[in-house]
Amino acid sequence: MPDIILSDGKKIPFSKKIDGFEIANKISKSLGKEACIMSVDGELKDLSFSIDKNVKVKIITAKDKEGLEVIRHDAAHVLAMAVQELFPGTQVTIGPVIENGFYYDFSRKEPFTDQDLKKIENKMREIVDRDDQTKREVWKRDEAIKHFKKIGEHYKAEIIEDIPENEEVSIYHHGKWHDLCKGPHLPSTGKIGKAFKLTKVSGAYWRGDSKNEMLQRIYGTCWRNKKELDEYLLRLEEAEKRDHRKLGKEMDLFHFRQESPGAVFWHHKGWTLFRTLVAYMREKQKNAGYKEINTPEILDKTLWEQSGHWEKFGENMFTSDTPDKKTFAIKPMNCPGCIQVFNQGLKSYRDLPLKLSEFGKVHRYEPSGALHGLLRVRAFTQDDAHIFCTEDQITDECLSVTNLILKIYRDLGFENVLLQFSDRPKKRVGEDKIWDKAESALLKAIKQSKLKYEINKGEGAFYGPKIDFVLRDTIGRDWQCGTLQVDLNLPSRLGASYVADDGSKKIPVMLHRALFGSLERFIGILIEHYAGKLPIWLAPLQVVVLPIASEFDNYAKNIFQQCTKAGINAEVDLKNQKINYKIREHSLSKVPLLLICGEKEVKGKSVTIRKLGSDKQETLSLDQAIENISKKIKFPIN
Repeated sequence: MPDIILSDGKKIPFSKKIDGFEIANKISKSLGKEACIMSVDGELKDLSFSIDKNVKVKIITAKDKEGLEVIRHDAAHVLAMAVQELFPGTQVTIGPVIENGFYYDFSRKEPFTDQDLKKIENKMREIVDRDDQTKREVWKRDEAIKHFKKIGEHYKAEIIEDIPENEEVSIYHHGKWHDLCKGPHLPSTGKIGKAFKLTKVSGAYWRGDSKNEMLQRIYGTCWRNKKELDEYLLRLEEAEKRDHRKLGKEMDLFHFRQESPGAVFWHHKGWTLFRTLVAYMREKQKNAGYKEINTPEILDKTLWEQSGHWEKFGENMFTSDTPDKKTFAIKPMNCPGCIQVFNQGLKSYRDLPLKLSEFGKVHRYEPSGALHGLLRVRAFTQDDAHIFCTEDQITDECLSVTNLILKIYRDLGFENVLLQFSDRPKKRVGEDKIWDKAESALLKAIKQSKLKYEINKGEGAFYGPKIDFVLRDTIGRDWQCGTLQVDLNLPSRLGASYVADDGSKKIPVMLHRALFGSLERFIGILIEHYAGKLPIWLAPLQVVVLPIASEFDNYAKNIFQQCTKAGINAEVDLKNQKINYKIREHSLSKVPLLLICGEKEVKGKSVTIRKLGSDKQETLSLDQAIENISKKIKFPIN
């Protein structure tokens, strides 16, 4: 009979077949009440799953990430139950867990209204109160197809038809209602709790294909308790105020057009912000020993086939056929071009590590429905670097890259950084001994950072392990930005080599490194993180000079000229408008400093300074004010 090994190594023997309920209650009565699902030898299972052999078991509660996900999954099922109870004849399709919540797609002739959402949410609460029991069954594939067609669930029947004949058809019952689902699920609907809210309705094509029927997608959010739900809803409210698209318009930074979907039309101020960020990065990278290169945006299809990108990424690439019957692709990433630069001329071990950086414009096809301001685009600039090194240099280079990334994030106001380490997947290239070195180097870099980190077991790329850098912004949202990947594959595919100290030819290890990932996306994150109130050194317009009346225009022009000579991004506002109106206007566009001048300032050769977000004013001599501002606009040094 089974011995159950717990996550702490403790062994509990049982004299008969058992399930998760018995194991949880055996450990403690409180755990029995809190248990959601369990992990059996690494696979997530219902608590009702029967165990008759020695296995490793972890009881999962709402405190665990997997526990919260299963609560959200059950909430999606309860949403579908509620819709079909309220609106008979509505067909259900799919209802997955997503970040912070869930959604379910429905086929219904009449559109759902805001009032409908309130009714559905109330019905969901009734279903939770009913505490309907959950039961799993395995049906024969043909019988399942016949059943769902008979009850008018044609989408479910179509999904089952696509399931391979040798796979189980798993059906979950929640009381009288049932759905096709792999599971696992909570023991009953009452376990979900009531910390959920339906948020919106949108359209979604069946299977994401515009040729298919447009379905109605209802989104919801779900949390462990009301406190977490309230905090999330507050974050949503705050996020709406900080929306970079709204602020981008107010600050006159950029816009988008249907003629070029997913591509940014940068205005002067927005492009100034972009160039400032690039200039700051160039200085940091130059000091860290990087050499900047630039490679073509369009490359022959044959190179992408050789690199392996055509096979794995071809459908997301923009291509062009030329009159001489060649196919070219606009690059979706910079790596192959960078290797071509490395391959020019013989390289020795003495040349390594060689750090090549590039601000490369790349293009990737994203479905139009997925585009979202600067955060999801089709054309963007990657702040790439590729470090070519020997196996023995992996550790030092990983440490160097990690330290550089963390310094830059701190400069930009991100102190809360989580590292995610992904190690070797089952299908991979390269020898295990090199994987050992690569993984050890990345883990060492993570541990030296003394930051929180997660391990994503088996989630590395097929060509090497990686670290992802996740930033938490001021309202608690997480953004995956930087990445450091060890590549044991591409240099070999594209013929990269160096001469070792023994005269033999060797293939270098290549580290892929991005600090921001996409400059466009990172600028969107920065705008929302600061709610548009960027640090003065980064602000595209740092100063606006405001004369109180037209007779002080000449002095205002003089202040403007002095600012410009000092390298300050400044403007002078000579419009015939009241000063209070001008102050409101420039505060709305998030100008950090307003320099106000009137009769007092002209006589004293001074200026009155008003900081963004403050009603207080300070009067300084013009020379002192220029000197103070000049210090503040310099790039951070650390």
